[in-house]
Order: sequence, then C-alpha cells, then structure tokens
Amino acid sequence: MKFTKVKSRFTHVNCENRFHFCYICNEMKPQIRIEDFTYPLPEGRIARFPLENRDDSKLLVFTKSTGESPIAAPFKEIARYLPSKALMVFNETKVVPARMLFQRASGALIEIFCLEPVAPTDYQLCFAQTERCDWKVIVGNLKKWKGDTLHLYNPDLDPAVSETGLQADLIENNGKSCVVSFSWRSGASFSQVMGLCGRIPIPPYLKRETQEIDLTRYQTCYARQEGSVAAPTAGLHFTEREFAEIDAREIDRQKLCLHVGAGTFLPVKSEMIADHTMHSEPFEVSLAFLRRVRAACGGKLIAVGTTSTRCLESLYYLGVHCIEHGAPGVVEQWEPYRDEGYRYTTAQALDALIAYVEKTETPKLLSRTQIIIVPGFRFRLVNNLVTNFHQPQSTLLLLIAAFVGPLWRQLYDFALNNDFRFLSYGDSSLLECRTWIDE
Repeated sequence: MKFTKVKSRFTHVNCENRFHFCYICNEMKPQIRIEDFTYPLPEGRIARFPLENRDDSKLLVFTKSTGESPIAAPFKEIARYLPSKALMVFNETKVVPARMLFQRASGALIEIFCLEPVAPTDYQLCFAQTERCDWKVIVGNLKKWKGDTLHLYNPDLDPAVSETGLQADLIENNGKSCVVSFSWRSGASFSQVMGLCGRIPIPPYLKRETQEIDLTRYQTCYARQEGSVAAPTAGLHFTEREFAEIDAREIDRQKLCLHVGAGTFLPVKSEMIADHTMHSEPFEVSLAFLRRVRAACGGKLIAVGTTSTRCLESLYYLGVHCIEHGAPGVVEQWEPYRDEGYRYTTAQALDALIAYVEKTETPKLLSRTQIIIVPGFRFRLVNNLVTNFHQPQSTLLLLIAAFVGPLWRQLYDFALNNDFRFLSYGDSSLLECRTWIDE
C-alpha cells in the first residue's frame, strides 16, 4: 500500500474507497463510513444450528493459487490448500456458561452475564475459588435490582443447583457494566458452580435459547482454558481428521489463548468507524510460542480465526513497547495507525519481546489488546486466515476487508450465490492476505 502525506493527514486510495487518516488527540483514525461495509444477508442464510458433523461445512478458498476468483470446496479438504511446513495458530480459549438467572425476594428475575474476573483477576485462579469471587458483569433488568442479595433462580428445584447456595451482591454499578460478588457454600470451585448454574451465551443473532447441542458444539474440540463468552468460531469446523492431514503436510500447530469478550457482538452504531470504541480482550502466550512465531516470521503463518489474528498482530506492537519503553503494555485501539509509522521490522519487534520475557523469567506473557483492524492496517505476521462469514457493518468484516482488500465484496457475493451458510455456525473460508508487509 502507498500512502501520500498531505499536511496533517494521510490519504490512501484504492478502487473502492477513499480513506483519510487524521490526527485526533495525537492519534490517527481512519475516516471510514461503516455503511460502506455492508451486504444483503437474508435471515435464511444465517446458520441457526450446527451441522451434524463439524467438518461437513463448506470452505471458500481464496489464495494466490485460485487467482482473482474464489472456489468452493469441502472443509474436510482444507489441508490440501494450506502451505506446507507453515505455522498454524489456534485459539484454545473455552466458552463458559456465563449467563446466570437470579431472583429477588420480590420475585423479580435478574440476569447476570459474566464478562471477566475482578478478584482475583487471573482467570484460572478465579475459577478455582471455592467460596467467593468478584466479576465484571452486564446485568439484565438492572433497574429492578435495589442492592439486595440475589439468590439463584432454580424453578426446577434441582438439588445439585440448590446445594451450591449461589448468591450475588452488587458492589459497583457503572451503568453499562457492574461488579458483582458471587458467594456459595458447597465447597465446589467456581468453575463447577458456573457449570451447574449457568448457560452458554450463544450469539444473539441466532434468535433462540441455548439448547443441549450448544454445550458441545459451541466449543472447539481443542478448547482448554476457560474464560470466553463467545466461541472462536473459525475453529468449530476442525476435527481430528483435519489435524492428522495438517500434520501430514508438516504444518506446525501451536496454540495461544485470547478470551473472547461480549464486545465481539456489539454493533458499530457510529456513522464513522473512528468514533467506535473497540472492546479490550486479555490474552496469553508462552515463551515457546513466541519463539515459534519468530521462526516463522516472514514466512508462512496461518491464523485460525479473527481472534488469533488480532492476538498475533498485537505481538508486533508489544515488541515495539519493549524497544521504546522497556516493557510491553496494553495494545491500544488506534496504535497501529500512528502518524510517524513504525521503523522497526517484525523480526526486531519479536526479538525485543522474546528478550523481555526471557529476562523477566515469566512462564507466559499476559497482556490485553484493543487493536482494531480496518482497511489501511499493515499485516506483519499473518499470511493466511481461516475464518467464517461475518455480519454486515461489523468490525470483523472490516478486518476481512483489510486482509483481502476490496475483493471482500466478490468473496461474499460468491458465498451468497453458492449457498454458503453464514455467521457462527456457518461455513468457513481460507483467505490469503493481499496487503501483507514482507520485510
């Protein structure tokens, strides 16, 4: 991509849109209209339930081998389209039953949707608690909660649920989100309590209640670390059959963990994407993982899902933090678009990040990212992306447009015209980046 500096802004021109990068509070924010990233999605094309078998789904393939036109293939054949001897990265986060229904003494029902732990802040420590823990939550019917202690709603009088004695107390009311303290008496871990008392929070656009099938199918088969309130849906298609074929192509499979927040479902309500506040999500990677990514730097790196992509691309900016400030911080939303650009290569940034982790002797790097990926973003790590088909006017669709350029419209038209299923339980795609920076 070529950028021309004009006084206090950069202008990027392509065949589809014209973007202006302007300074706001010493930051550059692309002036992109969200209405330019829409397409007609009939209700009947939204997959409301998973297929009988995970890998019965279809795969849209759009790589250099397919030229300027996508092709349709069975997902079972994905390995044949992947570059051999590449690094393939999966997000091993696990969706938790984060929706719980409580009742006031008056009878009013209050839904509590857990977002992330507050005390203790570490997910694994929090899920291991046996008496009490505090969470940042969204409260449904908040106006009817007068600050009294809530008791778990148990209309079926399930003895196992009753035995937990789960209660909720409101600690902070911040309007959009609150902090709630949970307490229970059974001696079970909070993970066990949540498993008994909560429901898996399936996406709102499915327009149905959680059912038995969602307990297993709204999880990847490799989910390990509890914490997400939404599944990394690109991984829902994979089975041991695909893994065996991927291994046969000498593709190294590695895992990171980014806990997907409820913000992934938030629509972009502002006319300009510059006015949209991206959600922040925690992630962790090991030193061994960073070394594998560094070894693949400048070569073949395949991200499974937009969450893996956001995490991987954030590593570059954490490395820049280490170079410029001596330690990594939180990756801010508009950080990749700052005016002066970045003079460091991807290898230099990763080397600095690895050196920091080695020096601090931490078993894993814990961080957060608020990064938003929109057209004009410079991909530095991810070459190939496995992902589902995303909602119109969403930040995920903007990421796809940034990855493949204006050809995203052609891909979505192809999917609509060839009976692909859309959104979380829908079909998948394998895309090759058309905007990658090779240093």
